[in-house]
Amino acid sequence: MNAKREWDASYDLVVAGSGTGLMGAITAARRGLRTLVIEKGAFLGGSTALSGGGMWMPGNRVLEDAGVVDTPERALSYLDTLVGDTAPRARREAYVANAAAVVDEMLAATPLELSHMEEYADYFADLLGGSAIGRSVEPEPFNVKSIGDDAPLLRTSDAISAPVPMPITSGDFRAMNLMGRRPLQAIPTMVKRVFQGVGGKLVRKDMAAGGRALAAALVAGARQAGVEIWLNSPIREVVLEQGKVTGIVVEKDGTRQRVAASAGVIIAVGGFDHNGELRRKYQSPALTEDWSFGNPDNTGDLFEIARQVGAGLALLDQAWWFPAIPSPEPGGAPIFMLSERSLPGSMIVDSTGHRFFNEASDYMSAGRAMLGLDDGKGDHLPMWLIFDQTYRNRYLFAASVLPRAPIPRVFYESGVVVKAGSIAELGDKIGVPGLVEGAARFNLLASQGKDDDFKRGLAQYDRYYGDPTQTPNPNLGPITAPPFYAVKTIPADLGTCGGITADENGRVMREDGTVIDGLYAVGNAAANAFGIFYPGPGATIGQGLVFAYLAALHAVARMHR
Repeated sequence: MNAKREWDASYDLVVAGSGTGLMGAITAARRGLRTLVIEKGAFLGGSTALSGGGMWMPGNRVLEDAGVVDTPERALSYLDTLVGDTAPRARREAYVANAAAVVDEMLAATPLELSHMEEYADYFADLLGGSAIGRSVEPEPFNVKSIGDDAPLLRTSDAISAPVPMPITSGDFRAMNLMGRRPLQAIPTMVKRVFQGVGGKLVRKDMAAGGRALAAALVAGARQAGVEIWLNSPIREVVLEQGKVTGIVVEKDGTRQRVAASAGVIIAVGGFDHNGELRRKYQSPALTEDWSFGNPDNTGDLFEIARQVGAGLALLDQAWWFPAIPSPEPGGAPIFMLSERSLPGSMIVDSTGHRFFNEASDYMSAGRAMLGLDDGKGDHLPMWLIFDQTYRNRYLFAASVLPRAPIPRVFYESGVVVKAGSIAELGDKIGVPGLVEGAARFNLLASQGKDDDFKRGLAQYDRYYGDPTQTPNPNLGPITAPPFYAVKTIPADLGTCGGITADENGRVMREDGTVIDGLYAVGNAAANAFGIFYPGPGATIGQGLVFAYLAALHAVARMHR
């Protein structure tokens, strides 16, 4: 069969997935390639649109403009120390060498404006080469309606939602979370963002921050570069001829079409976030419910692609874990637990009533601890976040319940939140008789300001979401003021991060390490370039963007050789 005579459409580059894969499409199209993006679902943006929008990009010009001094050597030494042999060194070398160029490309090709996520430290900043000031950037608030007809096609999430329309950056959230402690900082920030959000609605703007802003800007950049986008078009087959990928078979609106891709195909279809069977097989039998924040369409398409072409797979036991509060509504999405576990006056316990990890650690490490993936002792479910009324009076809850405000009744009715007049009574209500002893131990350490058990509050990252007005340790405070609360806690995630093996250019590799010519894998469809670690805020989005960019550059060079 001569496939070249049977193509229904022909492009230079085809990108499967409309999240960070859009960066590859933009890069290729701006260099003259006829580029098509196919999206499995009915919405654009993938998991990127559902994310916080931060990007861990060492050495970029936004950081330089903010006065941050860094070197590629220092960033690479950090990754070498952290990642070690859990991922190929060439991948992280390529990442560090090209992160700044990707930021330049985004700023040139999209309407995006970026700012430094100041003091959002590397997650292991205390290691050699780590940064306490932070290497991450994030979008400034962006008018989603400015992208026209594509605006209603962007994915949205209620995992973090404000009481009123308002774009919230990471710095904003940090300030607002301490409104009960530092109102002079929080209130002006809130007023500014409410004015942008609510005021924007009055003039027909839809101001967004985070991943929604990032995804909208990437869509705008793709359109401006001339990229064609097909929705409702899942990839069904990779066409392989004489060891080279020449195109794909896509099911567009229910009809199969063969699409030529002379420069190559970039697989950016995400992971297997919402495939419970695969997650229990490869990760943990404790994942009995769908707790992922990832794109709902991420069900493991990468496995069929890998099978068809003989691609290698790696790190399938890994995910971007993120502790969360289960939804109080049947079938609802989990609620991000972003700062709650880092603040003084709270602790997380398992069925023994005792703590089992540093609650303020980065969310990937926290999730691994919750599932017992490091100590080999099995999962710690069920788990509870324990705090008292002093804590409730001071801090946000579930990202939207203001300090001192009553927790909505639905949380109690669903059993997600339990309230009691004493620690002993609380332990009885949640079936954790050891809670009295566990709380006593925690209160002893909190009163000393030093966590002898798990070193909470010692790391730079721990303190980012702590309370600087609490001394000597911004992450430790006693749990002593009734009533007391217990909140169900689950090991949710931002998506899986194991997948197809790829090299430093994003090229897909077979199990024997040889390259499949013309095929690339990026984002969560590829095995994590950082192995079993999460180096800093936005490393998942960052690596998706960087390797999409590198894959596109390689495809451009391949086209012209």
